[in-house]
Amino acid sequence: MKYLAQLLLLFIILLLTLPCSAEETRQEPLSALNSVTQTSVFVRGEAGYHAFRIPALLTTPEGTLLAFAEARKNNLNDSGNIDLVLKRSQDKGKTWSELSVIWDDGENTCGNPCPVVDESTGRIWLPLTWNHGKDHAKQIRDQSGQDTRRVYMSYSDDDGVIWKQPYEVTESTKKPEWTWYATGPGNGIQLTQGKFKGRLVIPCDHNVKQQGKVIRRAHAIFSDDHGKTWELSKPIGEKTNECAVVELADGRLLMNMRSYHGKNCRAIALSDDGGMTWSDVKLDQALIEPVCQASLIRARFPDSEKKGQILFSNPASKKREKMVVRLSEDEGKTWTAARLVTSGSAAYSSLAVVGDGVIGLLYERDGYKSIEFVSFKLAAF
Repeated sequence: MKYLAQLLLLFIILLLTLPCSAEETRQEPLSALNSVTQTSVFVRGEAGYHAFRIPALLTTPEGTLLAFAEARKNNLNDSGNIDLVLKRSQDKGKTWSELSVIWDDGENTCGNPCPVVDESTGRIWLPLTWNHGKDHAKQIRDQSGQDTRRVYMSYSDDDGVIWKQPYEVTESTKKPEWTWYATGPGNGIQLTQGKFKGRLVIPCDHNVKQQGKVIRRAHAIFSDDHGKTWELSKPIGEKTNECAVVELADGRLLMNMRSYHGKNCRAIALSDDGGMTWSDVKLDQALIEPVCQASLIRARFPDSEKKGQILFSNPASKKREKMVVRLSEDEGKTWTAARLVTSGSAAYSSLAVVGDGVIGLLYERDGYKSIEFVSFKLAAF
């Protein structure tokens, strides 16, 4: 009996240490993404910046594409002199405007764009975060730096040309004991149905130190008055981080999160009250990740003739490589199709519906040397 018990224990340990999906070990070849447009939007060295990171893509009500990024002045570090920059495209991503700086606070860090359109007003909201340029993430988590992470808002009422000077909303969106904090990055959503129709929801994450241990958790902030005020959701389970949210056909919200569970796959949680509270965390074993940011959007709601469509993008590997876009036609329960964007180095990404059945993807590639835009027709996915 003792021998059998030992074998059973070894078997359980083996199961617990397996990757989330056999796909990671099989490395089956994926069909290549058949792109319509492929352009480099931000390139290392442009405008005197060392590098660009943290892409966010949005389609405005006028059909303009907005590509946001952090412009890192001196190095690739997450702290230091970092500006928030933008390029616009009015031809579905074929060409892009000159770089414009939305927020430059001297030597400090301005970033983590997570834009969302309020369809009822046309206003484009842009949640952001800030920290003192000399404070590194560890100092912020240890509360040993000169300041902490702060939450800001900006907005545009003219198709992304002019932006409101960012103003602070930390008091209503961050608890005093929280240390590190991030909005998105990627995109927020506006709810389209049910009791909470019109609500703006921004996926976020934070750290808190408890008994000397850093706890990572995702959460959301939301507004029911068109961005005038912002409220804070209950935190989601531990070992979750940068996240993306989508509205499901039944009115619930699905939060898809970077995971520190040691399983190399994404974590998910559900909300049935518009993002105020969240279910226990589960792992989506089909969504391989190297512990990295990802993007999740709805391309179409289901109707009597067509299935709904949800898209997901991330580096589908244990390393930051192999950018893949996946399609779900059953509200995120399963992922029935996948396309390989690049087999090489890739990291953060942001999806958006461009229009006329075309989807856009803005993603980091080639060791953060560039942020590239690709578009593809969903019908040919």
